[in-house]
Parts: sequence; C-alpha cells; structure tokens
Amino acid sequence: MNTKRIVEAILFAANRPMTIRQIQETFPELEQPDTLSVQMALDEIARDYADRPIGLRQLASGYRFQVREGLSPYVTRLFEEKPARYSRALLETLAIIAYRQPVTRGEIEDIRGVSVSSSIIQTLLEREWIRVIAHKEVPGRPALFGTTKQFLDYFNLTSLSELPTLEEIVNFDFGNSPQPQPEQDHSERPQTAEIEQPVSPAGQTDPETAVSETEFDAQTEAGLGAENLTLH
Repeated sequence: MNTKRIVEAILFAANRPMTIRQIQETFPELEQPDTLSVQMALDEIARDYADRPIGLRQLASGYRFQVREGLSPYVTRLFEEKPARYSRALLETLAIIAYRQPVTRGEIEDIRGVSVSSSIIQTLLEREWIRVIAHKEVPGRPALFGTTKQFLDYFNLTSLSELPTLEEIVNFDFGNSPQPQPEQDHSERPQTAEIEQPVSPAGQTDPETAVSETEFDAQTEAGLGAENLTLH
C-alpha cells in the first residue's frame, strides 16, 4: 500500500481541509496507517509540490491543496462570483475581536468609540468567523466573542500567533489598493446606553454593512495578503 499516493488523492478530492485523523478514517479499518506514517506522507507531498503552482498548506482545520500566492488574479477569472466585500465598520469589529478576544460587544464599542450594529455581529456569526465562547460574569452576563477555525482558514492562518503585529499593520504597504473614504455620519452613531442598533429587515441594507466601491476587500483590509483559493 502506497500511503503517500493515497493521502495525496484524498487531499486532492476533498472539498475541505483534512486533519490527520480524518485522513486516517478514509482508509479501510484494517488498512489505516498510524499517525506518523500519515505525517511523513504529508511532509513528502509538501516537498514534492514545493516548486509547483499548487502547494500543500496546513491550516487551523487541517491540510489542503491551494493555489500559490500571486497566482490568484489568474485563477479567479475562472469564477463569475466576485469576492465578498465588507464595510470598514465590520472589519474593525472583526479585528478587535481577533486581537482582544474574548471580548464583549460593549468592550468593542468602547474601543471603537461608536455603537456596533447588531447586523455586523450577525454577519460575522453567519460567516462563522466568530462565535460566543462564554458569558462574562457581570450583571446581564454579556456574550464573550472569539474567532473560529473558519476565520483562520479564510485568512490562511494556522493560529492566532500568525496575525500581523500592530507595527506590521501600520507599516503595511497596500500598494495600489483603494483607500477607504470617510464613513457617513449616519453609519457611525455615538454610543448610547439605551439604544441598540437593530438587525436590518430582509431586503434592506444596513448602513454599516453596506458595501460601496470605495471599501476594501476583507483580506486586503486585514493586511494579510493571503491566498485561500482551493482546487474545488
């Protein structure tokens, strides 16, 4: 049995990142390789693809094949759907959660200096980029938010330790990326204790999550420059 060839085929056919355990479970029960054998196969596959336009990448959720950084402008032309774009307010909220987690909505509002729309939190939850990890033991027991493995996978990260430092973000060269325009007054409302921003009704657009041509793509805004195109 050629473990390496089988592992390579499994990863090529999979439509999601695969952990070592998940790879083992795809083998017949009596033929399952041990953990060391799978890891050795993965290491050898990574070396085989080192100089190819497709590489083996380890993410928070496991291993997957993906297009090399720098080639995505050519590959994305195969797809009609444009990458999702998000408002600056949403990206700021996501960044605060990523760097300050676990954090409550009130703490996010204190840092941003403005209220956080319920639709922003809902969008991040629906994208599965954040989740409620606990409740703070204070009156009202507000939810504590943290990021997820899906967040790490989307931004091509293995762990939160790979996030750029604040100094790196300040010094990041965005090249020809469009610069965000100042937000309208109605999208950045002063924080108030008695008013909570409601989720927009179906068919309407919330001003903080509305996207215009002047707003950044999520990955460009985060300054990560990561490619996350898979073969599927």
